[in-house]
Amino acid sequence: MAELIDGKKISKDIKDETKEKVAALLEKGIETSLAVILVGNDPASSVYVANKKKACEYTGIRSLSYELPEETTEEELLKLIDELNADKTVNGILVQLPLPKHINEDAVIKRISPDKDVDGFHPESVGRLSIGERGFQSCTPAGVIQLLKRSDVKIEGAECVVVGRSNIVGKPMAMLLIRENGTVTVCHSRTKDLREVTKRADILVVAIGKPEFIDASYVKEGAVVIDVGIHRKGEKKLCGDVDFASVEPVCSKITPVPGGVGPMTIAMLMNNCYEAAVMQNKL
Repeated sequence: MAELIDGKKISKDIKDETKEKVAALLEKGIETSLAVILVGNDPASSVYVANKKKACEYTGIRSLSYELPEETTEEELLKLIDELNADKTVNGILVQLPLPKHINEDAVIKRISPDKDVDGFHPESVGRLSIGERGFQSCTPAGVIQLLKRSDVKIEGAECVVVGRSNIVGKPMAMLLIRENGTVTVCHSRTKDLREVTKRADILVVAIGKPEFIDASYVKEGAVVIDVGIHRKGEKKLCGDVDFASVEPVCSKITPVPGGVGPMTIAMLMNNCYEAAVMQNKL
């Protein structure tokens, strides 16, 4: 039986630590704040934004909410971002994705000041990450690193395989594992003999967006398996990119879906907001 890596508990620990750090800043007269922009009324996005507001409330971070209509123009959105960039009382800016089709996501991401880019999506943030400079790490990959460290998984020297090469998870995940001295292979849709590669992994991180794609035949005995995917299976059940029932008996540790990686993303966002306040106040 594999040990379950409890993302709910670890994310709460991180939020509690952030809460203490935010309160310590407040004692010095520094308030931490996050501006969240939602364009349109996508139901999933609305849920994510509500969860971010709750996390802000819990950690003592001031939350500024901008809920804009679907027909908001790109120019109007960029103007709002410019205003928030210039506002010294705002530490972090987050634009909830996806945006309506008439708005260029890339232009919006690039418009957010790298010093307020708490999502870690700006090209400058990615560049800082790649050369090991201080900056914002993408929240989900940063959350995975915390799950591993706080579950006593040694990354240094481990054979790490990341399945998926997206800009949001796969690529930054690989860079963070390298930073922790893991030996990293990135797999994708063009990888030959995927099973052969994944079966070498001491740490297997799966982020491919295919429900229950990775079964026991892809996993080395005793490996640590991190499942970043989340999909709706039927009306109520959720599943990940890993076939949990098949893989769980084979591996040593595994993240469940839900309750694994998911809660970590918002916890790391809160931590990034605190880091933004620290950097902007030159502490």
